[in-house]
Amino acid sequence: MSNNQIYLCAISNIESGTCNEDCKFCTQSVKYKANIERYRRKEIEQIVEEAKRARANKAVGFCLVTAGTGLDDKRLDYVCRAADAVSKAVPDISIIACNGLATFEQLKELKKHGVENYNHNLETAREFYNTICTTHSWDDRYNTCLDAKKAGLHLCTGGIFGLGETQENRISMLESIASLEPMSVPINFFHPNEALPIVKNPLSKEEAFKLVELSRSYLPNQMLMIAGGRELMFGDEQYNVFKHGANAIVVGDYLTTGGASAEDDIKAVTALGYEIAVACHQ
Repeated sequence: MSNNQIYLCAISNIESGTCNEDCKFCTQSVKYKANIERYRRKEIEQIVEEAKRARANKAVGFCLVTAGTGLDDKRLDYVCRAADAVSKAVPDISIIACNGLATFEQLKELKKHGVENYNHNLETAREFYNTICTTHSWDDRYNTCLDAKKAGLHLCTGGIFGLGETQENRISMLESIASLEPMSVPINFFHPNEALPIVKNPLSKEEAFKLVELSRSYLPNQMLMIAGGRELMFGDEQYNVFKHGANAIVVGDYLTTGGASAEDDIKAVTALGYEIAVACHQ
């Protein structure tokens, strides 16, 4: 990966707000009744249009995200049909699936339908995980990541800063991510919502930049993507994340929060003298 290249990725929330897990950082959980848009299945035609728009906005990756613990037969079929449709309509975009816990067999099936990457974040350190989620284990997450690689998929796994974790927890999480040797690592900063049990993000902007640097030190060769919470955390300094080691961002909206316009991101990135990457795997 060139030091001067920035990778853009877009996400599509294809099933929203229907999750029964109790992750304290997530508005998609039905437990917390956050005021978000909730729907069972997005129309595949709409997903394809979003993929076309993402590619027009120079995104090299397009992520199909579902709410819920993981894949069952119906959800797997739906994601596979969506991936088939996107592959056919936008053949030069790399399809990422983000569907929670998954078995080796399910991950192999996704690969058959054009999915190249699987995104499943560790979220935080193993020893801190029970503080933020009790309905599934950190080991479940780690094992899904291992199975994604075993199934021949590129792995995308990262976490969230600002959940009340210690610096030791952050280092532990980064060590675990590094042990998986992923292709890409999304770094998120907790975005508070009044409905959630975690009420605020305790990080300052300066601390957040240092955490980007820390992430890069543990992950020297990965695509390091600043994802959720970028605009809220960094404000008008958000593009300085590249100076601190990041080389990828999410363009457009996030799962349940809005993002900067892709046009603004592209203008800002190119104005700083960076090239926008034309392919996901280089």
